[in-house]
Amino acid sequence: MVTWTFPGRSESMGAELVDDLDDHVDRVRRGRAAALAIDMPIGLLDHQPRRCDVEARARLGPRRSSVFPSPVRATLGVESYADACEVSRRASGKALSKQAFHLIPQISAIDQLIVPSDQGQIVEAHPELAFARLAGQPLEESKHTIGGHRRRIELLCAADDYFAAALVGLIDNTRLPAIDLLDAAANSVTARHVAGGTEYRLGSDVDAKGLSARIVF
Repeated sequence: MVTWTFPGRSESMGAELVDDLDDHVDRVRRGRAAALAIDMPIGLLDHQPRRCDVEARARLGPRRSSVFPSPVRATLGVESYADACEVSRRASGKALSKQAFHLIPQISAIDQLIVPSDQGQIVEAHPELAFARLAGQPLEESKHTIGGHRRRIELLCAADDYFAAALVGLIDNTRLPAIDLLDAAANSVTARHVAGGTEYRLGSDVDAKGLSARIVF
């Protein structure tokens, strides 16, 4: 996954591709980073749907399909898609999407890493909610179109002069996918809201581990 570093004004902005979030979570716990926003489900229920997913889809209108149903906890560790669908049906009455199934290893790793006491500063985020907040309404354009791509760059650059100075150059001079860079940049805006106490939170479910199932933007 792609992560953004949003440092102090005397330092430089950067983006990197990482295999896991252990170091980033550790930085937050040690007070070396103010917040971390992760575009991955945190807080897995024994049933579907999570309230935060429902509320996010309702807010996003034309972009509602970008919020996929999160897997139920019982699917973690299930190795085949057919078995995961059967486990999901038994638990919630619904099969699992292939998108969710392919993300289960990452979701499971985050589930093992995050504890309830982290959730004041380490949150589940969604880039389309972040962009909707920047724009004042859900975006009509898909991020996969040229117009949607440009619109998201404009919103990020208008949000902070760091992005205006760094974003286009990073997109032009890095091997990281531009769409992933923009999504991660939007989540870094959410992390700044968390650090400043200006975030919005959707959902109020709590899972079997005591983790809150909330999407923050």
